This record gives sequence, C-alpha cells and structure tokens, in this order.
Amino acid sequence: QVHVVQGGGGWVQPGGSLRLSCTAPESGVTIYAMEWYRQAPGKQRELIATFENEGGTYYEDAVKGRFSVSRDNTKKTGYLQMNKLAPEDTAVYYCNAGLKKGYEINYDYWGQGTQVTVSS
Repeated sequence: QVHVVQGGGGWVQPGGSLRLSCTAPESGVTIYAMEWYRQAPGKQRELIATFENEGGTYYEDAVKGRFSVSRDNTKKTGYLQMNKLAPEDTAVYYCNAGLKKGYEINYDYWGQGTQVTVSS
C-alpha cells in the first residue's frame, strides 16, 4: 500500500524555483505533519524543513529564507516551495509524513524520493 506519493522535482537553472509535493492518496487520510529531507551524492540524508499540525515550522539554516513548507488539506498534500535554487541544492528530496485517519495518527511514512538538479 502506498501511503504517500511525491511529485515535482526535475532540473532548474540557478536562481530558479521548484515546488515538491507529497500526497496521501488513501481515502480518509489527511496530512498531520511533514518533514522534508534531502540527500546529496556522497552525503548523509539531512533534515531541511518541517511543519507541524499546529502550524509550527522549522527550516535548516542553509534553506531558511529560500524554502517554505505548506499544506493543502483539501488536496491532502504537503508542499516544499524552493526558491533561489543553487547548485548545492542538488539532491534527492524526500518527504516523511505523519498521517491522520479518524482519531489515529501515525508517523514515518516516506515518499519515494525525487531528484532535484540545479545547474546551468
């Protein structure tokens, strides 16, 4: 069973923008919270942004002011908006969702990953 599906990503020139999405396709399930990670070649996976159900957000210093997280409950989707992209942002990006179904909340649902390449 696929719990979350990622979308977006691709190639962009430096200074450009991309928006990643992470959708929960199962009926009756909503996005409760979300973490966004990235893993560059030869490096460890790192946490770069999060949002909590109550509205709290976190951004790692390298993306602060350029990236933003959001959620659209009607589409059951979380987003990572990435602006002013630079070559060092090149990585595979992953979402990790907390999902709510009824009164039950479960965490640690990983997306399949999506490649973001920033180059001229």
